[in-house]
Order: sequence, then structure tokens, then C-alpha cells
Amino acid sequence: MNIVKTRFAPSPTGYLHIGGARTALFAWLYAKSNQGACILRIEDTDKERSKEEYTKEIIKSFQWLGINFDDEVIYQSNNFDRYNEVINTLIKNGSAYVCNCSKDRLSELRKAQESKGQNPKYDGKCRELNLERSEETVVRFKFPQDGTTKFTDIVKGDIEVKNSELDDFIIERTDGAATYNLCVVVDDIDSNISHVIRGDDHVNNTFKQVNVFSALNKEVPVYGHVPMILGEDGKRLSKRHGALGVGEYAEMGILPDALKNYLLRLGWSKGDMEIFNHQEMEDIFKEGDFNQSPATFSMDKLLWFNKHYLDQLSAEQLIDEIELPEFDKSEYSIVVIETIRERCSSLNDFSLNSFYFFNDPTEYDDQLIRKHCNENTFDHVTLLKSSMTSLEDWNQVSVKEVIDETVASLSVGFGKIGLPLRLALTGTVNSPSIDVVCSILGKEVTLERLNSFLNRIKN
Repeated sequence: MNIVKTRFAPSPTGYLHIGGARTALFAWLYAKSNQGACILRIEDTDKERSKEEYTKEIIKSFQWLGINFDDEVIYQSNNFDRYNEVINTLIKNGSAYVCNCSKDRLSELRKAQESKGQNPKYDGKCRELNLERSEETVVRFKFPQDGTTKFTDIVKGDIEVKNSELDDFIIERTDGAATYNLCVVVDDIDSNISHVIRGDDHVNNTFKQVNVFSALNKEVPVYGHVPMILGEDGKRLSKRHGALGVGEYAEMGILPDALKNYLLRLGWSKGDMEIFNHQEMEDIFKEGDFNQSPATFSMDKLLWFNKHYLDQLSAEQLIDEIELPEFDKSEYSIVVIETIRERCSSLNDFSLNSFYFFNDPTEYDDQLIRKHCNENTFDHVTLLKSSMTSLEDWNQVSVKEVIDETVASLSVGFGKIGLPLRLALTGTVNSPSIDVVCSILGKEVTLERLNSFLNRIKN
């Protein structure tokens, strides 16, 4: 049995985005589910745009996601001599040639072809001239002119194109640097890559790479091209749809297991199953099916997954994840966590929804006061405060009874008391049940905040 070996090969010209993370996950899971290996290759041949900070962030993102690649990270920038060696081999065996066509000639050629409604491609002027390399020449791959190039894609099925439609593409630029399609093939050969899983924007590159493999008399890997991810408007995913760098999702309070699970479902399925733990992903990935249609990214759906994983954590575990000084694993902190967890879809939500349990409202929103308070509110809250002051046994049940009795004695709707009370204690009008909030805050804090609120609305 041949060993399955895959790779993920990002360019460090930016942070790891959501589409790249999904492709990496698919490649990694495909290898793991087949008891194989997956490596990380940094394609950093673009010296101007490649940055060390991006490389570090990419590696950090995978560590956070729990995607652990095999072997050491490979850097293309270490392989320039190897690429040059292969280019020389291709020239010698007649599979590549030197081209000295100027930019002006190529520009005029393109214009002439476009004017005739033809797809622009190099016309092969230098194919048989046997030119010598210089600082003004490039090296082109000599594409077969007859027949077809075809391969079987594990996602898309059989794919075929006429060779006459393909171009003698450049494999070495004038500066002597090897180009993407040459570098990729060499690295895949040297790393014994058996399967290449990547985005379907690479299909056209695959036709080129298949022929380079053949020219070097090497076995062609099995390819799988996964459809792109779209926004909910059907357009290519971008930041305006919520597509961020992986590190930004961590900052948003998304759990790595939740993001990984969601990415898995963006382009792969196994029946109606939605939730997969890490081990299940590794075990059954090969049993599922790649989707042939583009996936749609939904932030709401991601938060749904995130809430599922948050709900699996104990209060103590959540406190470790939240990492805020207010949460110290005391009984009070645990009660707060358990009280607000149903309202939280991200780790950041715990901070937002717990603020008033640890801090007095410093300012009250004038707009909220105008909306929820009237000329009677001061008297109503004063009466409620008086009843609460005399309450000896302070708990959720007794507090609720006092609130209900006050509402009944005033013959008003609950909102006339409840909303000002909520505003007084939390600074907002959105919180867990107000009797629950009172019981957690305790009698002393509740009365102090009511005093501050009454002073605020007195005039």
C-alpha cells in the first residue's frame, strides 16, 4: 500500500485566512484518515512580499487550531539551487527552451490575438532556436502541441483540456528565479507528495504541473480541488462577509475546535452529521464526501458551533479560556458564569455580559433613561427599595416576591418596575432575570446601586 502524504503550502505574504485554513484542514485530515502524513511548506520565493512575521503567524494559527504537521517546516527559499538543477534538466531533455522575446513583442502578440477573439498565448517563436540563457532571457516549458492533458480529481472527477489551448509558460524569469509551477512540482517530488488537496482556483495550474511531472518522468500526484467559499450574498468571500485571519477569530472568542468543526462542514459532509470531535474528524474523514458546489460562510452558523463547544465546558474550564482577572474560580465567579452562559456565543460575550456583576454602573445612558423612566419612576423605585431594605432573607425567591408585590400594589405593568430596576443595577436593559441578578449581587450592592440610580433620576 502506498503511503498517503499531503501538504499545505501557503505563501507568507499575509495572515492565514479562513479559506487557507479550511484547505489545510482537508489536506491534513485526508492524510490522517489514511494513516499518512501531512507537511507544511512555506512558499517564500517572493522575496519582496514574503515576511517573517506572516510565517510566524501562520505557524501560530495552526498550533492554535490543533493542526500538527509532520516533519519540519519546508521553506522554498532554501531550494533555489535545486530548482535551477531541474530547469537545466528540462532544457537538456528538450522539455524546456530559452526565450528572448521582448516585452514589446509579447504585448503586440497579445493585442493581435485579442483583436481576433483568440485566447492570448505564446506563439512558440523561440521553441526550436536553441538560444543560450542570458540576463535578458526566460526559460519556457515546452508544452505538447497535440493530444490532451487530463487527470482524475477526487473532488471534481475527470478533467481534460486540449494541449493546443495551453501555453508554453515561463519556468524561469529574467532574474534567474524559478516560477511557481516549477517550484511546486520539484518540491512535491522531493517530499514524495502522493495527494495534493487545494482550492479549485488551481485547476489551470494543475494542467501545467501534470506535464512537468511527466517531462521529469515522475509519478503525478492525485489531485483534489475543493470549491471556494462564498459569502451569503453568493460573492467571493471577503472581510466584509466576516472572513478574517485565523488569529482574529481567536481574538473574537471563537474556540479552535468550533472553528475547525465549522470549516470541516464547509465543503465536506458525512450524512446529516454536524458535530465532530477531533478524533472523529481523523477517523472518518475518508468516509465522507467532498462537496462539488461552493460553500457559503455564515458567521451566525460559526457562532452556533462555538456555542455548542462552549456549552461542553465546565465553568472552571470557561474561566481558564476567558482569562480575565475578574474571574478567579471563586464561588461567586462560577455562579456568574453559570448564570450568563446561555446568553454567550463567544468567549468575549462572557466579558460583555458579566461586567455589571463586578463593576458598578458608572454612567447611565440618557437615552435609556428617557425611554424606560417617567415622572413616576422615582417614587416606584423608592418604594421597591424600601421593601427590599426590610427584606431579611435575601435570595432569588424572596426578591422576586418583593418585586411582584410592589408591581401589584402600584397596579402597573411589570416593565414599569422591572426595566428601571434592571437599568439601575446593570446599566443596561438586557440581562438575566432581574431577581437572579439581585440575588447574585447581594442586598448591600443592590441597595447601593438603587441609591445611585435614584440620585441620577431625582431631578
